[in-house]
Amino acid sequence: MDAITLNEERQKDNRKLVIRLLWLVAASILFAVSLVPLYDVFCTVTGLNGKTENVAALASTGVDTSRTVRVEFTGSVMPGLGWNFYPKQAIMHVHPGQIETATFVAKNITNEVVAGQAVPSVTPGEASLHFKKIECFCFARQELKPGESKEMPLRFYVSKDLPEDVEVVTLSYAFFSAIEPAKNN
Repeated sequence: MDAITLNEERQKDNRKLVIRLLWLVAASILFAVSLVPLYDVFCTVTGLNGKTENVAALASTGVDTSRTVRVEFTGSVMPGLGWNFYPKQAIMHVHPGQIETATFVAKNITNEVVAGQAVPSVTPGEASLHFKKIECFCFARQELKPGESKEMPLRFYVSKDLPEDVEVVTLSYAFFSAIEPAKNN
């Protein structure tokens, strides 16, 4: 009789273990499915990772034509990168919520292929949360052949939530050398 009771007890324990494991699998699947929305919320709250706004969502919010913001563009090249880099237009007047395109020009002035990476900076600091880049050359490493010149677009908008007292926003790009590390063979 003890063997039967022991066997029944073992089966009961095995059923409990299976149920716990199924709950663990279900919780893991739920966690995996929720990672992307959680990551999007994190990026929206912190402004990290350069996540861009959904253009369709932006279109539904409209444009504030009662207000104009002056956007100034500057560009610089850090030592060691043989490029000339500048905005085609130094100033744009934009309505908050309206998608605009600015163009920057980069030219390799060396006799070799050179790669660079742009790092943006927005001033005043409070405007940085309201300057939204939809498409930007700063999202990826740029490579220019000897003597090559390249026009690089920036699609952006200024959020309608920009504080009223901010009338001028400056977007500066600093291009740094982006040398790839040597690959091990």
